[in-house]
Amino acid sequence: MYRSHVLVCGGTGCTSSGSQAIIEKLNFEIAKNGLDKEVQVVKTGCFGLCALGPIMIVYPEGTFYSMVKEADIEEIVSEHLVKGRIVSRLVYDETVTTEGVKSLQDTDFYRNQKRIALRNCGVINPENIEEYIGTGGYEALGKALTEMTPEQVIDTILASGLRGRGGAGFPTGRKWQMARNFVQDGGQKYVCCNADEGDPGAFMDRSVLEGDPHVVLEAMAIAGYAIGASQGYIYVRAEYPIAVKRLEIAINQAHEYGLLGKDIFGTGFDFDIGLRLGAGAFVCGEETALMTSIEGNRGEPRPRPPFPAVKGLFERPTILNNVETYANVPRIILNGAEWFAEMGTEKSKGTKVFALGGKINNTGLVEVPMGTTLRTIIEEIGGGIPNGKKFKAAQTGGPSGGCISAENLDVPIDYDNLIAIGSMMGSGGLIVMDEDNCMVDIAKFFLQFTVDESCGKCTPCRIGTRRLLEMLDKVTKGQATLEDLDRIEKLCYYIKDNSLCGLGQTAPNPVLSTLRYFKDEYIAHVVDKKCPAGVCKDLLSYEIDKEKCIGCGMCARQCPASAISKTDYTAPGKKLPALAIDPEKCVKCGACMAQCKFGAISKK
Repeated sequence: MYRSHVLVCGGTGCTSSGSQAIIEKLNFEIAKNGLDKEVQVVKTGCFGLCALGPIMIVYPEGTFYSMVKEADIEEIVSEHLVKGRIVSRLVYDETVTTEGVKSLQDTDFYRNQKRIALRNCGVINPENIEEYIGTGGYEALGKALTEMTPEQVIDTILASGLRGRGGAGFPTGRKWQMARNFVQDGGQKYVCCNADEGDPGAFMDRSVLEGDPHVVLEAMAIAGYAIGASQGYIYVRAEYPIAVKRLEIAINQAHEYGLLGKDIFGTGFDFDIGLRLGAGAFVCGEETALMTSIEGNRGEPRPRPPFPAVKGLFERPTILNNVETYANVPRIILNGAEWFAEMGTEKSKGTKVFALGGKINNTGLVEVPMGTTLRTIIEEIGGGIPNGKKFKAAQTGGPSGGCISAENLDVPIDYDNLIAIGSMMGSGGLIVMDEDNCMVDIAKFFLQFTVDESCGKCTPCRIGTRRLLEMLDKVTKGQATLEDLDRIEKLCYYIKDNSLCGLGQTAPNPVLSTLRYFKDEYIAHVVDKKCPAGVCKDLLSYEIDKEKCIGCGMCARQCPASAISKTDYTAPGKKLPALAIDPEKCVKCGACMAQCKFGAISKK
């Protein structure tokens, strides 16, 4: 037994900030002080508060150290672990009270969360199957195989109201039921996991795989039992090396413990899982394109019907769910459908994981009950907008989603409400924007992404999105007309109605939602030839206030285009003549404004 456990985040975010070196230094200092029999260091998955990494928590006290550096470790070991004195300068402010250190669960970030899919992330060592088993892992698989029929498993998932967390929100139980009921010739069926998380700013699935890989393996085995499949595949991004490594470890451990392979729990049920690495194609997040890629072909979508539950991978009945969807399954089997259905809203049950990023104080990973408002997520969990700026919009669903405006801050977030206001749940990326963001530029950014990621198989997506991008480019350059705005909207609906797969069908969403809620910005670009947020370079101009300018020349030395020169005017009280910017030479890089310490340069 150890008297203390030191949990260090080993997720991608903290690893990139040096957490592995911190773990090595911790082990060295602990051994040097003779504490290796008393203190155990545990490398975990993501805690959620990514903005504070590298993160370390010392138990049993629950002391939360943030932004830890390798140079801090000697002090933490000598003061906290040897002498029992907390190193207060490194403690997360939110956990400090006059009475001492409070629980993380009582902080603003965690108070409104309900962690189901993320329940083990930041709690267990994801590379140790015994720690997963110690938290109830594989009990659900045992219950399903020994106490339930496949039909009862499916009925439980149906009754829970679990919907796919990958984007469209299709009822999970109904998908499983279709695959179970389709009988062709008694041949193979497949269970697939979509871990090809491609949305910009999304890292929900990655964090689950890095922090709790066994939950996905267990859920896939349960799904295999339910539909009558003996083989599963996890399609994961090759850009997720830590997730891939931990999945490989987890699969090997599950084999060693008899939890994958032949005759699981002595029930005669066989199930195995293989990994397939994606090459970074966003379109392979679409189910039929993903299956085509697993088969060894170029990732392109197929027409539906037939749906994968009837004719999927290798033309066999196949179910595909994403990582977060599977992460809910074992708890539903153990706790019952009613337990899960009590959370959330009438049509959207349970919780949802969001990757919270952009203009927000608490960047990180959050899991909240369905029906939580955007205001709660941004102002309470996220800690509000930095630098006193005003909230302007939030992008949900990545390139397939839309922008939620301030007027919808109090709309309960669920599948149907988001669609009603012109957005969508998507996989869970949530990018917050403030008054300095140009919504036309945001729409253009996401559309550029889908243009680059289109597989090119169908004309509406391949050509239509490119034409749409060209029209948006005209708007940001001040070259468009009001008639062009009407053409943009018309083209959006054409692309949505005629594209082959979800990528093309949802590509216009960022454009349509910004046109709906921020049309005044489009009009300002078209009519006034101005970008209200001061983002679109072609509509910007930089000016020097002659009264404020002291003539120091720092801005001129920074200008790459030699566009700044002296004038004949010297402001009262100043010794040197003021400077001026030649608009014909100016490349609008902003270097002059960043250099000026006197606030004499402004952009308009």
